[in-house]
Amino acid sequence: MPTVKLLAFAGSARRDSMNKKVLKTAVAGARDAGAEVTVIDLRDYPMPLVDEDLEAAEGLPENGAKMQDLFGAHHGLLLACPEYNSSITPLLKNTIDWVSRPGPNGPGSQFLRGKTAGLVSASAGALGGLRGLVHVRAILGNVGMTVIPNQVAVSGANKILAEDGSITDPDREKQVRAVGATLAEVTGKLIA
Repeated sequence: MPTVKLLAFAGSARRDSMNKKVLKTAVAGARDAGAEVTVIDLRDYPMPLVDEDLEAAEGLPENGAKMQDLFGAHHGLLLACPEYNSSITPLLKNTIDWVSRPGPNGPGSQFLRGKTAGLVSASAGALGGLRGLVHVRAILGNVGMTVIPNQVAVSGANKILAEDGSITDPDREKQVRAVGATLAEVTGKLIA
C-alpha cells in the first residue's frame, strides 16, 4: 500500500494563531497513523485576490502554481480553519480558489477532485469555529473533495492551549488527534 501523503496548513496568517497550534496536534495524529505530512504556512505563499482580469493579463500567480504543485503531490488536506464572521477566512478561500484555476499543469480541478480533507478549528469562543467549518466543508465538497465526517471545533482554546501549542485538555487532545488519524486511515483505504 502506498504511503499516505497529507498537506497540512491553517487558514490563518497570524503568527500566534490558535488554529496553527491545534493543527500540530492533528498532524501528530496523522503521523502516528502512518501518514507522511507536509506542514506549510500560507504566509509563505502570498497571492493576490482572485481576479480574472489579472489572471487574463498575467496568468496564474507564481505562488498559485506552487500551491497547485503542493496540492497535486499530496493525497489529502489536513486543515485548521479559523472562523471569520461565521464563515471561512478570506486567506483560505483565496487559496482554494487559486488552486482551482487553470494553470501551466492543466485544469485546477485535478488538484482538488478526488482528494480527502480533515477539518479542525479553534477559537476562544463557545463554538470553537464550528460555523466556519460548515462553509469549508461545503466548498471542499463542491470542488470534488471527500471530507471525513468527524471534525473538531475547539472552544475556549485560549484556556487549553499551552505556551508550546499543546492541548492541555486530554479529551480535546484525543479528539483533535483522532481527526488526523482518521484522515490518514480513510485516505489510505481510498488510495489502496
